[in-house]
Amino acid sequence: MPSANEIEAGVAGSAASPVIRVEDAHKYYELGETRVHALRGVSIEIYPNEFLAIMGASGSGKSTFMNILGCLDRPSSGRYLLEGIDVSKHDKKALALIRNQKIGFVFQGFNLLARTTALENTELPTLYTKIDKAERGKRATEALAMVGLADRSQHFPSQMSGGQQQRVAVARALVNRPSILLADEPTGNLDSRTSVEIMEIFQNLNDKGLTIVLVTHEHDIAQFAKRVLVFRDGKIRKDDLVLNRPKAAEVLKTLPTLED
Repeated sequence: MPSANEIEAGVAGSAASPVIRVEDAHKYYELGETRVHALRGVSIEIYPNEFLAIMGASGSGKSTFMNILGCLDRPSSGRYLLEGIDVSKHDKKALALIRNQKIGFVFQGFNLLARTTALENTELPTLYTKIDKAERGKRATEALAMVGLADRSQHFPSQMSGGQQQRVAVARALVNRPSILLADEPTGNLDSRTSVEIMEIFQNLNDKGLTIVLVTHEHDIAQFAKRVLVFRDGKIRKDDLVLNRPKAAEVLKTLPTLED
């Protein structure tokens, strides 16, 4: 993860153009003889340093949209530009390279390797880069420190709480210094206090310039973002700025402390 100054310099240099631009994206799936129209002409711009929450019922198109943003899928028609580059027509190998270099992923399931330490789990994405061993360790250590787990680097997942495991997952997403962090229901398996703790980390990262897109079913979690999209029937039905946005650090002061 770059320093705050490095992030801010990068944001300042690209503030005039969106980090993500989706233009009239449609997505079709063929299920037997049935054709499902999952996205119906979605267009959106997301700028550097935005913190966007995406909501919508099951089948609304939000997961399909996130898969396209994460270069896990491609639109059937329309364009997706990531940092000004049209990745809509890239092949699987090119998309994999973009995912590794430009996008960090956090999921509801922590997806940590059970017999691997927090430090080693955090290092994993760097194994697919040209970064040398010393730099891999340095970056992983810095990423763990950013999520408050510097003292847990040699712990295994079984020795950590759910919230700590999700922090490791966030550190792993940051280790390759991505342009954007995509988080799919990152608080879905967590209690209320731990969920707010994860939102505090996200707000801190966003304050340093990282662009974040979060999918959540929880309205109270969405309110920690700066902007909320609501999907329905494959379209964006609402796109609103969050007014009176709560600071997670302040909310935590009002919540009881839970024992691990």
